[in-house]
Amino acid sequence: MYNLEKITAALERLGNPQDSLGCIHVAGTNGKGSVCAMLAAVLQQAGYKVGLYTSPHIYDYTERIKINGVPIAKEELSRIDPELSEFEALTVLMFQYFAQNKVDVVVLETGLGGRLDATNVIKSNLCAVLTRIDYDHTERLGTTLEEITREKEGIIKPGCPVVRSGKLKMETGKFLPPLKGAHQKENLALVLEVIKKIFPQIPDETIAAGLKKTCHLARFQQVRENLIVDACHNPGGAAALRESLDECFPDRARRFVFGCLANKDYEKMASALFRPEDDIYFYEFSHRDPGGKSVLSRRFNGKKFRSLQELPKDDALVIVCGSIYMIKDIIPKQTLLNRELSRQ
Repeated sequence: MYNLEKITAALERLGNPQDSLGCIHVAGTNGKGSVCAMLAAVLQQAGYKVGLYTSPHIYDYTERIKINGVPIAKEELSRIDPELSEFEALTVLMFQYFAQNKVDVVVLETGLGGRLDATNVIKSNLCAVLTRIDYDHTERLGTTLEEITREKEGIIKPGCPVVRSGKLKMETGKFLPPLKGAHQKENLALVLEVIKKIFPQIPDETIAAGLKKTCHLARFQQVRENLIVDACHNPGGAAALRESLDECFPDRARRFVFGCLANKDYEKMASALFRPEDDIYFYEFSHRDPGGKSVLSRRFNGKKFRSLQELPKDDALVIVCGSIYMIKDIIPKQTLLNRELSRQ
């Protein structure tokens, strides 16, 4: 049974550092990370000292806790409370770190769900943001969209502003999404609505400049002319990736490198992604519990992936996609970072 008792007690022992922070709390199934990255970039451009808490990480735990884009030092992670779960301990450390460093705003991404998520120990927030909601983690959040939505809505506090996907006209005006993908206009619309509600004093030119500096690795990221990396970790994300590929690369032959955890609905993900003409490879990565390869190989006529160097050398667009945990095995960190720097 999941509850907030242990993390609440741990934070009380530290003097409840979370109570001194102003948080924009973001929940949803898909788009949370993109929304958080854009918000943090705009607020930093506007002169705020911004704490950003996201999960999971790609290469290192320090990626999850940042102040103005700078990850927490590795030695800070030694303060982890061993009596808590991994995510609870990181969340406690994050609140303490941000409070000690007196950040102005925290952009706070839920880990899973909302109502019983470890981040939901805050008593109030500057704004609650709900991105697109879909099926994921059904073993904990419920088997219907209504049940999942109720869990996500658990971050809404009495009297706090709420911005949610599906309730906006998704107008972005003069602003263009800084991240590629058909779904990013919707995420940008959420960000602009939060800025309008909570920080109306930020001028348009500052918003535009901040958006250009948005950094969000492995989300429909074009690393090379013939290589896309996307951490689509559920059926909704897989469908969004396919839509983005059809929109941005309608005439390119496609070669997928796909892997996911066994607790994901990998059959639905694969069905959303693959077409009979696609060249498909499945990858068993090093994270715990990789699954689905043998089932998917039989159904979708896939091959075993060993390395990018062993793929055929032709004009097909290679798409490395699926679990965020597999990306570090295939794509070097500096490759993703260099591409982001060149984009900005």
